Amino acid sequence: MPLVSMTEMLKKANAEGYAVGQFNLNNLEFTQAILQAAEAEKSPVILGVSEGAARYMGGFKTVVKMVEGLMEDYNTTVPVAIHLDHGSSFDKCKEAIDAGFTSVMIDASHGPFEENIEITSKVVEYAHSKGVSVEAELGVVGGQEDDVVAAGVIYADPKECEELVQRTGIDCLAPALGSVHGPYKGEPNLGFKEMEEINKTAGVPLVLHGGTGIPTKDIQKSISFGTAKINVNTENQIASAKAVRETLAAKPEEYDPRKYLGPARDAIKETVIGKMREFGSSNKA
Repeated sequence: MPLVSMTEMLKKANAEGYAVGQFNLNNLEFTQAILQAAEAEKSPVILGVSEGAARYMGGFKTVVKMVEGLMEDYNTTVPVAIHLDHGSSFDKCKEAIDAGFTSVMIDASHGPFEENIEITSKVVEYAHSKGVSVEAELGVVGGQEDDVVAAGVIYADPKECEELVQRTGIDCLAPALGSVHGPYKGEPNLGFKEMEEINKTAGVPLVLHGGTGIPTKDIQKSISFGTAKINVNTENQIASAKAVRETLAAKPEEYDPRKYLGPARDAIKETVIGKMREFGSSNKA
């Protein structure tokens, strides 16, 4: 099955009351684990790729070829989107699209509102001409993800959210409402009142960044308020690192990477399956 954009899978998720997980790729084993989990659960899936992770793996083209090769070898039958996470500029989004990405996020939320509109509109125009979906962000998601660092959380303004959607034509919106990248320090405090208001006025599926560590009840509430995409990376990274540590602690002389990265891959797969079931996307492909 060829790679697809996020548009149809998120509309379906919104209509049927579940969310599709975006699980970030960090290397071959992450990609294998996520695709295996999606097929096992018969779940649509979004493969998130940050600019930093793409650089680590060799570049956008390498990532696309790796994903396409695995999908062919695995006979993948579920819908798979490959999505640029936190694209920093129009040029980076264009580069990803030209390399074969089927979805991009332009993150111009750190600049003035009008500048965000201008850059996002330019990305939408190019992406839509290629059948590629676009996600944009408003407000500030706390924490750090690769090159994206934020000291605090700034909630998205519901009126600005509505205006951004209307003026740019984006396919989904990530309004910052209290979630953070990386592990939470204490209990997450999501802005559900704002989320409900944005859901009513924006008219597009919403995206929740920083999905690691959010309680199931908050996940379900977010989905009920129009969240159709939930991003997870830290939880998979922690599970992977734990498996490697445990394997090497038990066998300190081990040197074959397949012997310690294999268990890491299995740990990621189990984590992803758990998230797909929590988000309600299992058997929705």
